[in-house]
Amino acid sequence: MRFDPAIAAHQSFTSAEKSCELGDDLDEAREAEATFSATAGDEAKAAYRTLQAIGEQHPEATSFQEFLIYITWQQVTEETLPVYFRKGLDLCDRYLKGAREAARDQIQVNQIRELRASFCRGLGLVHEEEAEEEYDRDAFKGGD
Repeated sequence: MRFDPAIAAHQSFTSAEKSCELGDDLDEAREAEATFSATAGDEAKAAYRTLQAIGEQHPEATSFQEFLIYITWQQVTEETLPVYFRKGLDLCDRYLKGAREAARDQIQVNQIRELRASFCRGLGLVHEEEAEEEYDRDAFKGGD
């Protein structure tokens, strides 16, 4: 990856705070984010679930949705389970669909695309363009 998902998560969360995207849920999100960032294991998983639940209530909160994608990658690195890869892929798809419908920060969009590819690889999924590139690399290049 050409960026640090933990730093990107922090930046996106700060943007979500400044833009007041979460309204009355901001204090709960701050508390859960602090727990997620400072702990590991069951306590961090519970905070992660709380943050995801808040995100479900605010699908239009662009910066917070970016944050959720980044922390899902952090969760994957903590506990490599298909459920987290699938959640990350779903979050990326929802975000990128919205990116087509609205003007989004291109740096964020590119980073989310990169994470999406990583979530896909983690699930053993290959996109058509990746399959074509692999075919081109492996294709017989003339000769006998």
